[in-house]
Amino acid sequence: MEGRRAWAGRVKRPLLTYATVAVALAFMLAITVTDLVLGTTVHLGPFLVIAPALAASLTTTRLTAVVAALAVADQVLIATLHGGLSTTNHIAQITALTVLSLLIVSLRLVRERRERALGRARSVAATAQQALLRPPPQRIGPLRVAWLYLTAEDESLIGGDLFSITRAAGSASRVLIGDVRGKGLNAIAEASVVLGAFREGARRYALPALTAALQDSVDRDLEEVADTEDDLGEHFITALVLDIADDHTEVEMISCGHPPPLLVHDHGVTTLQPDAPAPPLGVPNPAPVTVDRFAFTPGDMLVLYTDGVIEARSPGGDFYPLADRVATFPATDPDTLLDHIHRDLIAHTKDHLADDAALLVLERTHPAQH
Repeated sequence: MEGRRAWAGRVKRPLLTYATVAVALAFMLAITVTDLVLGTTVHLGPFLVIAPALAASLTTTRLTAVVAALAVADQVLIATLHGGLSTTNHIAQITALTVLSLLIVSLRLVRERRERALGRARSVAATAQQALLRPPPQRIGPLRVAWLYLTAEDESLIGGDLFSITRAAGSASRVLIGDVRGKGLNAIAEASVVLGAFREGARRYALPALTAALQDSVDRDLEEVADTEDDLGEHFITALVLDIADDHTEVEMISCGHPPPLLVHDHGVTTLQPDAPAPPLGVPNPAPVTVDRFAFTPGDMLVLYTDGVIEARSPGGDFYPLADRVATFPATDPDTLLDHIHRDLIAHTKDHLADDAALLVLERTHPAQH
């Protein structure tokens, strides 16, 4: 799908450029003909500046310069056909158009350089996201996986939400989803602490010991990477850790202050509230963690999410009712369900998220399917 979208983008951009240049040239021709028809009583030459301005908005600096040069040449032609270049009025019009065209081309050049710099920054951010999050495969063990990551900051591709899926010893998959307090690039280092500890411990520890390892890593390392200068508040990370075995349907779950997952089973949606959730990672917890268990049978789906999803507000201030909306969507496969949630969430917020948001949809397949 991404490949098709990228190909479509490469096709549309040249077409838009050529169409813009064609419109600019047609506009100049119309001004020239109209000006000559009206005679010397009305001067439409100053309107020619619209052509390079239009080109600057949707084409490259080089094409903008070509259109600007043609506009100036057009103004010279109009002046010549109106009786010569020696009149004060024509000289003033040509000079003004030349100065304005040079200004437009200069501004387009500055904008083009900024676009290139932004493109390089976004490329670096995309690479960092791949390295940090390591997006899960579409299949892992008996699970089919779909994921979505949305950032609140327009120019950012990564933020404080995190997720990871990895294989564990004993034919099982370990799943983590979490949310760093705060958002944007300042939360990346904090997220990396948890992700690194999870990937290291998921293959070595049982679920309670894995959660303890996450807590220990956050206690030791979070102070070194947290942005304590600009953000003086508490630094903690909500997390949900699951152990999904291949050979039986019981799932183990430990919640560390994270929103509960949704279980889609037989066209119904259940919110899997933990019996005794632990505090978020980074908050002292002297009590042992509680392991919750629930059935996850073939054909069922799990919807894991961060609070940026359920706290997303409409323009009227209403929170996004994720569980209610999921119950209305056709859950044929993880990609389809996730696509419905994505479209509905964007429509609910009018494409304005106040916080980062992450979603994972997992489906347990039948044994013969994996």
